[in-house]
Amino acid sequence: MELAALNDRGIVLVGCGNMGGALLQGWLDRGLQPECAGVIDPNPRQDFVGRGVRFNDDLPVDPAVLVIAVKPQMMENVLPVLQAYDRGDTLVVSVAAGVTIADYERAFPNAPVVRAMPNTPAAIGQGISAIVGNAKAGPAQMDLAAQLMGAVGAVVRLQAEDQIDAVTAVSGSGPAYVFHMIEALAAAAEAEGLPADMALQLARATVAGAGALAVARDDHPSELRRQVTSPAGTTEAGLRQLMDEADGLPPLMRRTVAAAAERGRELGRKS
Repeated sequence: MELAALNDRGIVLVGCGNMGGALLQGWLDRGLQPECAGVIDPNPRQDFVGRGVRFNDDLPVDPAVLVIAVKPQMMENVLPVLQAYDRGDTLVVSVAAGVTIADYERAFPNAPVVRAMPNTPAAIGQGISAIVGNAKAGPAQMDLAAQLMGAVGAVVRLQAEDQIDAVTAVSGSGPAYVFHMIEALAAAAEAEGLPADMALQLARATVAGAGALAVARDDHPSELRRQVTSPAGTTEAGLRQLMDEADGLPPLMRRTVAAAAERGRELGRKS
């Protein structure tokens, strides 16, 4: 979607690291003019400066959107200096894990607030984000937040904020689980006698290709799995281990997601 409509008032982005930088790139690709983007970050990125993005000085004074993309542990110091943006018609969007809507409402009592949870594939435009807003974030603000996060991938809308811990545990932390699966698959290939570089190449391409196929097809993943599995064949032999209800992947993944979700709840209680 085009974001050119924001050029009148502009956007202020706080934090231009991996996620903030991916978002900014996506907005520029979708019609935001560089001079309408202001960034607060102690380390200006020269690739954006060279395109006309403003860092730290001469920022939009009445932006349509304030996007906070700093690490959660920085919020205590960051939020007080941003309270000038609590104008009531500036949408506040946060992509920080573990910082609740209530935290932002204390800093921005007049603002519509949207909490978003993206994931790292946003860096290549293949992310997925979940969004949820406070009572002041009406349909127009939620649509705008969806456009902003849609610049780096798909967007889903949550019914309640307490669902975001599950989202964090699945899609937020999930890329790390997949990366570890690639590591484990490559190590298993090495154990069967393949060279390390070939094992890693095979593991990477297999996971990437299977994921792309799962997204491209309407079939449920269980059906795609069945299509690969011949009776009494090699895949069936492997799946017998992987799908074991006591020691296989299903119980391990349930424990993994539950642990990550509980940690997210702990962070929210501490904030």
